Amino acid sequence: MALHLFHLLLFLLLSPLSYVSSVGINYGTLGNNLPSPKKVAQLLQSTLIDKVKIYDTNPDILEAFSNTGVDLIVAVENYHVANISKDAAAADDWFATRVQPFIPATSIVAVCVGNEYLTSDDNLDPDALVQAMQNLHAVLLKRGLDRKIKVTTPHSMAVLASSFPPSASTFATKLIPTMSSIVGFLADTGAPFMVNAYPYFAYRDNPSTVDLEYALLGNSTGVHDPKGYIYHNMLDAQIDAVRSAIDAIGFGNLSMKITVSESGWPSKGDPEDTAAIPNNAKTYNTRLIERAQSNKGTPMKPKDNIEIFVFALFNENKKPGGASERNFGIFNGDGSKVYEVDLSCEFCSNGDAFEKMSTSGQVRGPSVWCVAKPHADEKVLQSVLDFCCGPGGVDCREVYESGKCFEPDKLHAHASYAMNAYYQMHGRNYWNCDFKGTGLVTFSDPSYGTCRYRQQ
Repeated sequence: MALHLFHLLLFLLLSPLSYVSSVGINYGTLGNNLPSPKKVAQLLQSTLIDKVKIYDTNPDILEAFSNTGVDLIVAVENYHVANISKDAAAADDWFATRVQPFIPATSIVAVCVGNEYLTSDDNLDPDALVQAMQNLHAVLLKRGLDRKIKVTTPHSMAVLASSFPPSASTFATKLIPTMSSIVGFLADTGAPFMVNAYPYFAYRDNPSTVDLEYALLGNSTGVHDPKGYIYHNMLDAQIDAVRSAIDAIGFGNLSMKITVSESGWPSKGDPEDTAAIPNNAKTYNTRLIERAQSNKGTPMKPKDNIEIFVFALFNENKKPGGASERNFGIFNGDGSKVYEVDLSCEFCSNGDAFEKMSTSGQVRGPSVWCVAKPHADEKVLQSVLDFCCGPGGVDCREVYESGKCFEPDKLHAHASYAMNAYYQMHGRNYWNCDFKGTGLVTFSDPSYGTCRYRQQ
């Protein structure tokens, strides 16, 4: 009986299931002063960010994020969509050369076909977007990767005819046939509907009618929708506007996940952009990150968690457009913070890495460790710790009160020590560092002070 319970507990703990809320970030590269992708990948492991969205398939970035535990979303550039739409062979060639060489070491979880494709250029063919998405999905299906990697496309809010009131929102009339095809495809394949939602632009263009605190995600009095919904921030209203538009074309009875693929606030703009200041950017992005971690839905769907990707990681000094376009970053190219936003996590490996970005990066060696993910659910971590220090056979005396690894007296720290010991004991197989989706393999030694993490 005891042996049976041991195997059951082992199965439950090592099953690749996750109960955590993720925070994503957009990593643009239109700058000539940015750190190397290898540094960026290493440094993000010291933060609560666990998903990164890029705008191409830059091989240096894909290689840099291998074995980091950070999920990556890659993209087909707008100019390349037409080629992939031609036939399945073109899509297969794109995937075989751009993505396949990097998996499974790099955890690629989605392909974005274009970015704001339907509203960025009137000369782009809407039908090509739909066909390209279908062709890429066919490639993934053929390769058995369709459950791991989803195909979607990010939209701007301009695909809507109107976004207020949220309950009456619809897609722009000329886009309804295309949007119907896209939403149907997403529903069939289980992919999210992505929208780039920026309360900043709504405020910038209408400062006399839009309340600044409402745009900054902080209006406590709320804005009332005719159907009784009360919105305490504009982002939730924008998300529900998209939801209503999806409902209006006949997909309201389906479970459609909505992802905010971009949202942020610039710290600097042109002289007339009076709201583009560091304090507003700090306020918005701090609240946005809290919103992403909250596991909360919106007034229309309060139980539907919304995944959010902050825009952006870096200021990009070569990005075209107004000054604000070059100043959405949380960090400057040299690694200094544009303003203070807390991305830290308790007991991460390489925890002070962002403070060292301007220095030479740590070189990966042959050693590898297993630690708890910074955003891991504490209930799961407690069961992991109980398992490792009990049936798992780990000697956990070092995390007891008199042990060298007792401080910091945090569940995350103690679980990391026990998880690594179990991982090292069992041959450092990747499945020995899963622990129900809470484990992370790292090349940075998590040892500190007199607390030493064992290695093979």
